[in-house]
Amino acid sequence: MTDSEIEMITADLVHDLLKDQHPDLAGLAIREVAGGWDNQQWRLGDELAVRMPRTERAPDLQRKERRWLPVLARRLPLPVPSPVRIGAPSARFPKPWTIMTWVPGEPLDHTSISRGDHAADTLAGFLRALHAEAPAEAPTSSDRGAHPKKCTEGFDHFFQAVALGDTADEVRAVWEDAVAAPEWERPPVWVHGDLHPANVVVSDGTLSGVIDFGDMFAGDPAWDLAAAWVVLPAGAASRFFDTYEHADEGTIRRARGLAALKSLFLMLMGQNGDRGLPGGQPTWGPAGRAALDRVLRGGLM
Repeated sequence: MTDSEIEMITADLVHDLLKDQHPDLAGLAIREVAGGWDNQQWRLGDELAVRMPRTERAPDLQRKERRWLPVLARRLPLPVPSPVRIGAPSARFPKPWTIMTWVPGEPLDHTSISRGDHAADTLAGFLRALHAEAPAEAPTSSDRGAHPKKCTEGFDHFFQAVALGDTADEVRAVWEDAVAAPEWERPPVWVHGDLHPANVVVSDGTLSGVIDFGDMFAGDPAWDLAAAWVVLPAGAASRFFDTYEHADEGTIRRARGLAALKSLFLMLMGQNGDRGLPGGQPTWGPAGRAALDRVLRGGLM
């Protein structure tokens, strides 16, 4: 991400937009929320959040959330953001924006899970509910959702950009095993698509919510099941898959390889953050390295 791709958004701008379009909410306190990639988020009072698109693709991601989250949220056992108001493009801000419900908790990249068994059961129950067969009109993804063998270019980029030391051969072996795993041959299911520590929240030592559904799509659940290593603490993956119940050996192999891919991505974003590069996220580096260690040491395959 370059500087030119990031829209500059301030609290004054958010306040002015609220005053113009949703004056009944303009008196609520506005607080910037650190992080975010496609959207800059501002907490609005205690129960709401304003999501402001700051990349070219962000408005489409928000439209997807507004269309499908109300459909999915009814059956999900954890809190997720729900759209409550829409902001129209204007002379002050030329893109549509969204007011969502706030999901309480601390993002996992700023805290840790201490109740690993509970978190494994909670995440498995959430994904079991989410991974229902998707309708024909459900969105697809152009940059994720494919079999790992179609993602080798991205893997190679991350693999070469991150210093892996003496674990490089092990990481490569995990990826090659995923590439060799069979395809997902059942009907496409709903997939969050971007489960990593910044997109889950924690309360009382366990998972308490899932956020940022902009990348949701219909496809292979392995993209979400990678969270067994990327999100959960060491030793929790086996319990997670026992509780989830529906993942066969090939799906677990794809999920583990995708967990390695996601871990490398988190490490690279952390590296970029440490260097002060646009889009970098310093807190993602340690989370990614810990996740990669779980992939290599946590087993299952």
